[in-house]
Amino acid sequence: MLVLDSGGVSRLSEHSRQAAALILALRDHGLWPPLVPSVVLVECLEGHAGRDAVANRFLKTCDVIEEVSEPLARRAATLRRRAGRGSAVDALVIAYAEPGGTVLTSDVRDLEALAEYAQRVKIERG
Repeated sequence: MLVLDSGGVSRLSEHSRQAAALILALRDHGLWPPLVPSVVLVECLEGHAGRDAVANRFLKTCDVIEEVSEPLARRAATLRRRAGRGSAVDALVIAYAEPGGTVLTSDVRDLEALAEYAQRVKIERG
């Protein structure tokens, strides 16, 4: 399973050869479509239809998860406390990726700190 944070969404929604190649590689490895927790949209969108058009088109190819259950929120809180860093959104992204998922991000430092306390979550720079 692949989970995207805001950096992952921004990276993969670019109109570039590198983004297209990365998407093809993820599909080849069975990691498509990625999961995007809806809270990530707060960080990767601007709230302006024109400026968000590219990201919104990309998000239509993803599985956007709208619900944050109480157990998942509690798990994210535990990860954040144990890591001593990372935002609430970062912690939720890691919790969604448990167990055994991969997170694509541009914020490797905070997410690796959180993943250190997670169940087999791998962090990849996007």
